[in-house]
Amino acid sequence: MVRFLRGLATVLIFVAFGIGSLILAFIYIPIVSIWIKKSQKRHHLVNVIHYLWNIYTGFFVNLKLIKIDVTNFYEPKGKIIVATHPSFIDILILIGLFPNCLCLAKQKLMNNFFMGKIIKDVYITNDIDVEFFKAEAAKALKDGFNIIIFPTGTRTVEGEKLKIHKGAAMLQIETGADIIPIKISCDYPFLQKGKPIYDASDRTITYKIDVLPEIKLSDFGEITSDIKLRKAISEKIKFDFTN
Repeated sequence: MVRFLRGLATVLIFVAFGIGSLILAFIYIPIVSIWIKKSQKRHHLVNVIHYLWNIYTGFFVNLKLIKIDVTNFYEPKGKIIVATHPSFIDILILIGLFPNCLCLAKQKLMNNFFMGKIIKDVYITNDIDVEFFKAEAAKALKDGFNIIIFPTGTRTVEGEKLKIHKGAAMLQIETGADIIPIKISCDYPFLQKGKPIYDASDRTITYKIDVLPEIKLSDFGEITSDIKLRKAISEKIKFDFTN
């Protein structure tokens, strides 16, 4: 019975999230676009989403579906945040925790009825021209936004060999921004790849969020080749994720 109620609560939170996303996309954003300058629109919406997603994360925590243990938390500015990606709500947790965050979103989410308009107005998609991506991301970092990237590209399975895409490394080389590795782990395969959303265990699930030391471009000062530098940065990210 406990397992059923926990699963039901999880489903209801996602229903609330879907309804909230629709209100944000089709009512709030159009209204805000009338009275907020275009240059200030992203800052405003990023703050709104940060507070909303903190509330949604709070639903999971207050219903004792999960608890979140964060180590070495601080509020970064203009940083590239790279994180492991074990579960469906990782981005919800991260944006709820850290203010002023954009994320690199999958292009297919642009066609998502609930999230498409929000992504179009706020975030950066992963299929745009490389030079355009670097320019847009560099401007966002300069404006004080953090950019969250899941360098594995998709949710990972425990024990699976990690493959690190080089987008974060490329962006660091382009902008000089520091990379903050964040290791997310949980003690039950909740909302992980291949698992139904109603499988919420019969106990509180612990999410551990480890904020690791920053990776600075100056750490690789002896490397002059961009190709070798991208590889070295990516290998450092992988090392931090797996140790």
